[in-house]
Amino acid sequence: MAFDGITVACLVREFAKVLTDARIAKIAQPEADELLLTCKTASDESRGRQVKLLLSSHAALPMARLTEESRPSPMQAPSFCMLLRKHLENGRIVKISQPSLERVIRFDITHYDEMGDLRTRTLVIELMGKHSNIILIDENDVILDAIKHVSASVSSVREVLPGRSYFLPDTRHKKNPFEITDGRSLAAALTQTSAQEEAPADEAAKAKRRSTHRDGNAGDVHGALYAHLTGLSPVLATELAYRAHTDPSTHLSVLGNAKYEDLAFALRELMKDVREGRFSPRIYDKGRLAFEFSAVPLTHLEDGGGDAAAPGSEAGQKTGFREYEDMSFLLADFYAEKAVQSRIRNKSADLRAQVQTILARCARKYDLQMQQMKDTEKKEKYRLRGELLTAYAHEVPAGAKEVVLTDYNTGEKVKIPLEESLSATENAQKNFDRYQRMKRTYENLSSLTKEVHEELEHLQSIRMALDLATEEGELSEIRRELVEGGYLRGKAEERKQISGKQTKGRGGKETRQKGPARAEKSAPLHFVTSDGYDVYVGKNNDQNDRLTFGDRGKDDWWFHAKQIPGSHVILRGKGEEIPDRAFEEAAALAAYYSTGRENGKVEVDYTELKNVKKPAKAKPGFVVYYTNYSMVADVKNAANLI
Repeated sequence: MAFDGITVACLVREFAKVLTDARIAKIAQPEADELLLTCKTASDESRGRQVKLLLSSHAALPMARLTEESRPSPMQAPSFCMLLRKHLENGRIVKISQPSLERVIRFDITHYDEMGDLRTRTLVIELMGKHSNIILIDENDVILDAIKHVSASVSSVREVLPGRSYFLPDTRHKKNPFEITDGRSLAAALTQTSAQEEAPADEAAKAKRRSTHRDGNAGDVHGALYAHLTGLSPVLATELAYRAHTDPSTHLSVLGNAKYEDLAFALRELMKDVREGRFSPRIYDKGRLAFEFSAVPLTHLEDGGGDAAAPGSEAGQKTGFREYEDMSFLLADFYAEKAVQSRIRNKSADLRAQVQTILARCARKYDLQMQQMKDTEKKEKYRLRGELLTAYAHEVPAGAKEVVLTDYNTGEKVKIPLEESLSATENAQKNFDRYQRMKRTYENLSSLTKEVHEELEHLQSIRMALDLATEEGELSEIRRELVEGGYLRGKAEERKQISGKQTKGRGGKETRQKGPARAEKSAPLHFVTSDGYDVYVGKNNDQNDRLTFGDRGKDDWWFHAKQIPGSHVILRGKGEEIPDRAFEEAAALAAYYSTGRENGKVEVDYTELKNVKKPAKAKPGFVVYYTNYSMVADVKNAANLI
């Protein structure tokens, strides 16, 4: 996921088409690092058509896009907004440009000043992560003001303050991709080492160098393309290597002239598309979640060859993409979806931490019990000692520290330690007592360990449900399950709903105390097999119970990973014989949505849904079945459905 120079080039072309000669009708600053410009386009100005331009220099989410949304503005406009209104309001956008392939957009705007003279001002947005900024400069490239001030204490190379000269951040160590003509010029660009790279002069340069180490080694093809060419993101570097049929991890020292020519050809073709405006904005989805976007096709993802390069990608998930006509709409959808994912992740953080703490405590308890169970394995030894001492009491000398007796069952010699002060009969009784204690411990632990093991699996299923949650309603269901299970203390409203507390009404009648209505039930995942059969997958234990014990068809089938936490998977029948492929695909989904996913292949139990029962007082999601079939399912086979 990168707001790279190619994306900016796509936006510049889009802005130029819509906003050239548009008049800036309104300027607002809804946030400290965000501007919203309302423009009236030249062709529709008389009809009052408005286009809104959103510019954001947010450190984590820099943005430039057209939008239809409105943002509430503060009662008192910030000083930077007031300055922009003075210099730009009612001005016309005469030119929109991008220097080289930098992540920079320049808006040249003409405006009549208070003396009636026509002036040109340039609004510059730099989309550079935490170094993003929005800057207003005059005809002489002197900074009038910026939305973020950068003093000498922050950067010794470039101050961004009123009165200072404006210039682009130093990128002399990067080559303009438009200047690459052949393999030789590409080799020269990729193998160059500038003084700035050797000794970064300021924090921005250091950050770029750290980013290079993070996203790839500058000594290999992938890292070198990203580190030495302007406008390329790590994912585009991978794409260029893929188009050139080159392993991106290949070290430059072993890269021959032919490969340099292949890379140069792929780069020239990409730059030709950029120059001629042949963009194809796309969002790439891993499974059902957006994870990448691009202004040009990423064939290494579309062909299935780039899963390893995709950050956060998971084996077995299918990569798909959605095409857009406008990059602005793509960005709006992409960041809205990422915001939802981020919000759910943040909201579930506390629950994750609490579940992890409870899970760790339960695991320690189980390990301790299993160790105690292991210790009780010695109980038969003490029973045998007691029986031998009783049988051979007349052969045990008084005051002996130990005695060797023959086991009358096996004929083997058994050495038995003794307490000198006790008789043979008393020593025998002592061994019998120890045997009885261990036997009672074993009997108690046999049921306790089973309970704790079930609790451990239940908590693991809750942790998996948190990973699958994509809606706030699902988080509420998981939290309610934890409260009902006694793991968390719920709010007063939750406790009322769970306990169904009775209160005295008029006339002494008992009435059920009313609480807030429960939230609408969340929906399970729905897939369709290659043969057109519906498959449903529960994302948490509440959904699992509703799927398994809700509406049952007489020919529905139930799937679950064998003896490990996982989702309940229901294959809906159609009153006809279900083909084997549908069974295999449903089993693959059961394998994928289980804790055994990382193993690649998982044994899956499946049976007719009518055979699945829920014991009385069982935990959510817990079921039993006594008639079933099994198959080994490959997680990768779920890719065609997800």
